Amino acid sequence: MSTTRVAVNGYGVIGKRVADAVRAMPDMELVGVADVASDWRIRTAVGRDIPVFAATEQAAGTMRAAGVDVAGSLHELLGQVDAVVDTTPKKVAALNFDAYRAAGIKAVFQGGESHATTGHSFVAQANYATALGRDTTRVVSCNTTSIVRVLGALRDAELLARGRGVLIRRATDPGESHLGGLMNTVMPEPSIPSHQGPDARTVLPDLDVVTMAAKAAHTQTHNHFWTLQLTRVARREEVLDALRAAPRIAFIRMADGLVALNTTVELMRDLGRPRGDMWEVALWEDVLSVEGDEAYLTYQVYNEAIVVPETIDAIRALVGSVTDGPTSIAMTDAALGMRQEFLPAPRP
Repeated sequence: MSTTRVAVNGYGVIGKRVADAVRAMPDMELVGVADVASDWRIRTAVGRDIPVFAATEQAAGTMRAAGVDVAGSLHELLGQVDAVVDTTPKKVAALNFDAYRAAGIKAVFQGGESHATTGHSFVAQANYATALGRDTTRVVSCNTTSIVRVLGALRDAELLARGRGVLIRRATDPGESHLGGLMNTVMPEPSIPSHQGPDARTVLPDLDVVTMAAKAAHTQTHNHFWTLQLTRVARREEVLDALRAAPRIAFIRMADGLVALNTTVELMRDLGRPRGDMWEVALWEDVLSVEGDEAYLTYQVYNEAIVVPETIDAIRALVGSVTDGPTSIAMTDAALGMRQEFLPAPRP
């Protein structure tokens, strides 16, 4: 199997996780990361022997003045790779589009950019094949990724007619909570549907979904609540079987003491996950209920990590190194150590 050479432009919340994931893949090589920062964030990359490139000429001077060993410019980095993952801040990535095209390399963007930037939005289990050979794609946002994973699984089982969801979003990333955010309040998004439902349809165009969202005064994961109209009267076990058949959905239980968002975050740390990351959608199995042709469920989304495996699969699809979606998903999940069950089954 040939090795795909990858660059990551932006070494922030998502970028550093993508960089680590690339290094974990047996068929990829991280050539380097680019950024404009010179503080502790980029210096951790230097300390981990990751080549650091300056995204701008001005940044190069600032980095060198701060003692960062700069391997070269972003232009030089792009000349050494097959694909780049752009994890720069929202609205910045689109400005890099022409540079990637000029370099003749594949480019993966993140959900902060619009669907129109690439003309293609990506979730591996839903539309891997349509990304094969494209020059660019956009991995949708954390919440949209979860919607496509969960509702897509039920749609594939011919169980889903439509979905109506309420999202309680965390106020900010934990690493930026000192910069401001909500305190002792909840802020509803000003329009219905919120953007996640329409965004999900950029991946699954015929998905009948409406979302409402609010931002709450916490920093640990997002929480989704769904009312699902099924195509027929179904048993609870049928719905669970459809979800179990899909990748990247893990089951948690209130009965195990996982009764709140923070408990699952703590579980990831106890499992030794890097940075406490959870790449899976964590769905409460013992909360899910089915009444006739309606299902009700709730799950949580670790927004710092959930899009990382999708990004890895997007790289393979664009460069065409793996043409079968399930094969790529299995490779990624095995390398990262993803699970469907976080805890061992209780003894009888």
